[in-house]
Amino acid sequence: MDYKDVAARRRAVNFFDIDRDVPDSLLREMVELAALAPSGFNLQPWNLMVLRKPEEKARLQKLAWNQPKVSEAPVTLIVLADKSAWQEDSPNWQAVWNDMKLPPERRDWFAGACKALYAWCPAASLAFAVKNAAFFAMALMYSATALGLDSHPMDGFDHEAVRKEFSIPNTYWIPLLLAVGYLRPGTQIAPAKRRRGYDEIVTRFERD
Repeated sequence: MDYKDVAARRRAVNFFDIDRDVPDSLLREMVELAALAPSGFNLQPWNLMVLRKPEEKARLQKLAWNQPKVSEAPVTLIVLADKSAWQEDSPNWQAVWNDMKLPPERRDWFAGACKALYAWCPAASLAFAVKNAAFFAMALMYSATALGLDSHPMDGFDHEAVRKEFSIPNTYWIPLLLAVGYLRPGTQIAPAKRRRGYDEIVTRFERD
């Protein structure tokens, strides 16, 4: 399946086969393929919580507008955006620094560059985390499609209630939930919805 096929086939599936599981090996392959997504300074400010147990998914479903797919999908992921991944004491930052193999005297430069980019205003750390985690989340969906899986992203949930219910530290923002599995047999997929074309997307702004 080439990229055009993957992009065209990927759909937000509402109905999952409750009798067909996603093997751990396939889930691992999906996540590691998605982890090839780009990120600022390669800091990869994303994590996942993998929910498989019915009781865990039921707890999440109650906080996610009671959407049945949260529980029906064999795997539901809580996507986490790490607002602190740019900080010098973060494991992400340390891993990138070690990988760069720069002279020790350049450490302050790298720390300063990260701070200048991702802490220049109160919203910058959140923007940094969410936009990079969104790259990863989209890659998860395309990777799922490429591997024969189906998925559905969800932003209909109570952010703070989910964070508290699953003891998620405040350093993380939750951009979305992602249900992963296989389409329920016999389910008809509606035609793809209209997408904006090139001429509608490209714009510019003139000075007064």
